[in-house]
Amino acid sequence: MASGPIMLVPICLVENKNEQMFVNQKALKILNKISQPVVVVAIVGLYRTGKSYLMNCLAREKLGFSLGSTVQSETKGIWMWCVPHPSKPNHTLVLLDTEGLGDVEKGDPKNDSWIFALAVLLSSTLVYNSMNTINNDALEKLHYVTELTELIRAKSSPTLDGGDDSMEFVSFFPDFIWTVRDFTLELKLNGCPITEDEYLENALKLVQGLNPKAKISNVPRECIRHFFPKRKCFVFDRPTKETELLAHIENILESELDPKFRGQSDKFCHYIFTHGRTKTLKDGVKVTGKRLGALVVTYVDAINSGAVPCLENAVTTLAQMENSAAVQKAADHYSEQMAQRVRFPTDTLQELLDLHVTCEKEAIKIFMENSFKDDQREFQKKLMEIIKNKKESFLLKNEETSEKYCQYTVDQLSKDLMEDISAGTFSVPGGHEDYRKAKEKIEQRYWEVPRKGVKATEVFQHFLQSQVSIEKSILQADRALTQREKYIAEERARKEAAEKEQELMKQKLQEQEQQMEAQKRSLEENLAQLKEKLQKDREEALREQTEILEHKMRMQENLLNEGFKKKSDEMEAEINHLRNIIDSTKKDETPWISQALDKLADEAAAILSLPGKLAGKGLKALSSLFK
Repeated sequence: MASGPIMLVPICLVENKNEQMFVNQKALKILNKISQPVVVVAIVGLYRTGKSYLMNCLAREKLGFSLGSTVQSETKGIWMWCVPHPSKPNHTLVLLDTEGLGDVEKGDPKNDSWIFALAVLLSSTLVYNSMNTINNDALEKLHYVTELTELIRAKSSPTLDGGDDSMEFVSFFPDFIWTVRDFTLELKLNGCPITEDEYLENALKLVQGLNPKAKISNVPRECIRHFFPKRKCFVFDRPTKETELLAHIENILESELDPKFRGQSDKFCHYIFTHGRTKTLKDGVKVTGKRLGALVVTYVDAINSGAVPCLENAVTTLAQMENSAAVQKAADHYSEQMAQRVRFPTDTLQELLDLHVTCEKEAIKIFMENSFKDDQREFQKKLMEIIKNKKESFLLKNEETSEKYCQYTVDQLSKDLMEDISAGTFSVPGGHEDYRKAKEKIEQRYWEVPRKGVKATEVFQHFLQSQVSIEKSILQADRALTQREKYIAEERARKEAAEKEQELMKQKLQEQEQQMEAQKRSLEENLAQLKEKLQKDREEALREQTEILEHKMRMQENLLNEGFKKKSDEMEAEINHLRNIIDSTKKDETPWISQALDKLADEAAAILSLPGKLAGKGLKALSSLFK
């Protein structure tokens, strides 16, 4: 999905039918195939205002979203068009065209509010399209924005004061663009030229007065200023002065459109392509096509059940799905890389463990990059357990391969010896010395064979043990030796056997220590990468909180400049509350991260089978290395 057109034509994403909303499964399949981050542009506005034309321009196609040529609203529900982003490599541009608001044919006007709310929740840039001018009437028609506090929740639990949680909206609401079509006024204020953005900001200034009409007029203005800190305005002349051509604008040649309108359209598209943000959730979580599809389903299900779509619940649901997929992706990477890099049998256990450590580090990184909101570390612990089990499978396969190869090597090298024993070749005077020389030659040739693996010593030790009784019989039957020589030979054989056994035990002890060191390194890597992720999350939280604070302070200053001192003073409590949150986040850096690391270190002991000496204080000390 990274190159070429993703979709040739738009498809209905959310169908609005019989006052119910349905998610189109075909559209979901398309989104599920998009693993790239998405830039989502949604357009809303009254029906028959030319929304679809602007979206076709963004798709750089004349045909696509249905434009319609009658007073009937063409777009029902929300239509989607996914195209490669023209200026952001490895990103997909998702265009959402919504049904016209205020359609007289609708039975339930509440549907308009839900369509507007969905457009806000799903987009990273929200375009509101209107006609002629931004005046009080235009603002009153945008009453949907005033209903957002009733239609969207940021958190699942109610606020401490029992009010709404709209202060949180700023952290995840889209950028706001107001497009004004068929604009005929001069961009002037008090006789001086102004920009389109200044025109919008002037229109959003609060109306002076304490009368009910002024208060009502100010509500949409306050909501837009409060919820959408990043605002932009574009005005468009009429596409053509010939009215009959407007009904079929999709068939008009570019040369037949007013040059000024063409320039304004190009300017609008360039801004979207250049400044349109990647869709992100709280804490900076980037939304991919697949994640966007999951959000659509979660929000529509909530609306159909009569509940209010909640961002926190949606993110939690999404995290459960994504974190499970992240665990699988990381585990698959570990398996694939180990299978590619390990050549069975490895010369030593350490060789295999070093490869394990490298592949595990890569797997943890993949998990960290693809997971979020794993607050209890359940998914990280699950990955630790899966990788541990996979590692043990590789260890077992390594041992089995080594044992099989070593046993085959011993059998081949000792074949002549066993035949000579059966033939009684050594049952003659001086036979014991001949036997020992034959056995030593086997041992020499055995250790010259390369890459026997971890079972080399153990397999040969078993072979030697199988020869003890045979050698003793040959020794006792050898008439060329005196009793003392036989005794000395027995003692020598006993001593050699003890040394071999001790060597084997030493190897096993060393391997146990190597395995324990690998488990310790596994924990260290998990703690190190967790700390890095927690620090990034904390920095992202601080960034979001600071942006909200700066937005509130700008609002407060604007209110004061516009003569609304009382409203400005009322914001002081919100601003102080935000400052306290930021100060708390800054001060709690070490305790917050330390607690998470300590908790994971404690719970990892059972998963990684770390011994008692590393438990308790030992694990605390280990986690402290990453604080």
